[in-house]
Amino acid sequence: MPRAGLTTERVVAAAADLADETGFESVTVSALARRLGVKDASLYTHVRSLRDLRVRMALLAGGELIEEIAEAVAGRAGKEALAAFAGAYRAYALSHPGRYAATQVRVDRPVAADSPALRRTAEITYGMLRAYGLGEPDLTDAVRLLRSTFHGYCALEAAGAFGAPRDVQASWDRAVDALHVALEHWPSGG
Repeated sequence: MPRAGLTTERVVAAAADLADETGFESVTVSALARRLGVKDASLYTHVRSLRDLRVRMALLAGGELIEEIAEAVAGRAGKEALAAFAGAYRAYALSHPGRYAATQVRVDRPVAADSPALRRTAEITYGMLRAYGLGEPDLTDAVRLLRSTFHGYCALEAAGAFGAPRDVQASWDRAVDALHVALEHWPSGG
């Protein structure tokens, strides 16, 4: 019988909070049970396994992230939308490190197809890129370029890996400028 007041949503939210505090990899069923003051077995009423918990965390965090991005890009297009998208992405990654790490979990296709958050992510991202006149397969390639650039930059910044005296924000802004130029001059014939 589930513990009163404990729901799947609360369990996943508590796991996400724990990830932000202690790191994504430190979230285990045992650590989460200790945080919630229950036995490990109690959590299996709400999640099937650690993998299931992590996928649920990924979906939660992905939903939060895309909502922040959607709000930032609303009513914008082109470079302005790209800069707003990038800024919201980076802000979320840096302010929610454990949740952000969860967004990197591979989600199986059937689960992804059933996720409103992941569908919204595709809609917002592809919509922004269509303003650059891109169609498939260029859209997919551009999404991969943006994701790898944003993720790489955020991961390096979070790790303190940028040691040069140049302001990190100034470098970020230049990277976004460079991405805008690349998207405007996307090579044809892919």
